Amino acid sequence: MSEDNQGAYSAKILCVDDEPNILASLRRLFRGKGFHVLTAPGGHEGLELMEKEDVDLVISDMRMPIMDGACFLEHVRARWPDTVRLLLTGYSDVQSIIDAINRGEIYRYITKPWDDNDIVLVVRQALERKALEQEKQRLEALTHKQNEELKNLNASLEAKVEQRTVALRQANDKLKNNFLTSIKVFSNVIEMRGGKLVGHSRRVADLARRIAQTLGMDTKEQQEIFVAGLLADIGKIGFSDELLNMPVIAMNGEQLGHFHKHTVRAEQLLMPLEDLQHTAKILRSQHERFDGTGFPDGLKGADIPLGSRVLAIASDYDNLQLGVLVQRRMPAEEAQKMILRSAGSRYDEKVAAAFKLVLTGTSDEPVEDQEIAVVDLRPGMVLSTDLISRDGLLLLPADHVLSERMIEKMMRYDESYGARLILRIRTNRGK
Repeated sequence: MSEDNQGAYSAKILCVDDEPNILASLRRLFRGKGFHVLTAPGGHEGLELMEKEDVDLVISDMRMPIMDGACFLEHVRARWPDTVRLLLTGYSDVQSIIDAINRGEIYRYITKPWDDNDIVLVVRQALERKALEQEKQRLEALTHKQNEELKNLNASLEAKVEQRTVALRQANDKLKNNFLTSIKVFSNVIEMRGGKLVGHSRRVADLARRIAQTLGMDTKEQQEIFVAGLLADIGKIGFSDELLNMPVIAMNGEQLGHFHKHTVRAEQLLMPLEDLQHTAKILRSQHERFDGTGFPDGLKGADIPLGSRVLAIASDYDNLQLGVLVQRRMPAEEAQKMILRSAGSRYDEKVAAAFKLVLTGTSDEPVEDQEIAVVDLRPGMVLSTDLISRDGLLLLPADHVLSERMIEKMMRYDESYGARLILRIRTNRGK
């Protein structure tokens, strides 16, 4: 069963009209499309019915005795604000439409006589919009819950840190502000859908960070780009299985409309997380084109954030090999050539050159790591495994890019406790 059909069969519609023949027509129409249809001959009866039934959408006539449609929809808005509200009215009822908009905050109005196909399409679009809003609210609630859990965890750690030395307090402060482990879990949500996406975000994140390093970006920017790579597809979490597995080139207009919204939805999901605001901007602009013909804002050239220009190449390179963009899987060499051919139009030539250097300059090097003492650490080094304290606390997660400040903190930790930390550091970032 398709997503549309699933939505249709689960949705409950209430039709309110004082004309029995209108109600009968609406009942036949929507039941034939798989909706669960309730009817009421007037506004009072409709409100009584809604007290007993959970209704997803109401369609109300405007001209009814005792309680008109505007008054009825105003009551619905006040008591059941999440219920989608539609108005049936004649062509000449301009004032009625204004009243319904102002008092009932209707989603759409439909003129009589209606076209069956048009009214069904309006209802489906309204329910799809409601479903997207509910999914957005659910994800925001999940994000808020995770933030509260992190705050609670940090509060308990802070109490322990206050009983110890300044060096240990500094080490645990980093844990308070560390989101990377949570982000890895978050990025796996979309990959749990399986198919082409398994392992995709990690590959994109690693390649994007290597390109950023080749461009000479600082460690903070590298880390932001790595996180953006992990979360590049998080805005697709509400996609149907069909849309998720369909190559972009095969999408029709409506499907492309849904696809084009995923970058904005990703930015919205990260809005509550203050530490990820730069990452959110990178995600929003990941499908902008260097020539200005991309989406969602039509940015051009240097107006596109550099992180977004890096992510675009890293993501498209992997997607071409997975068959996400076109209807076949490209070999890595062919995907690389396609990326480079589009430099100057789709991609930034400077970033494309760094991409080429990453692929050609490290392809023959073995991927290894080695144990390094704190005194030998240098900014830009990357942890290959989690760093755990003697007490079993996570000090830093794997894949963390070391900064000069963080190295100084670990040196103070070493001196204060004689911990003699040994870190496993990647000697090649090929993976």
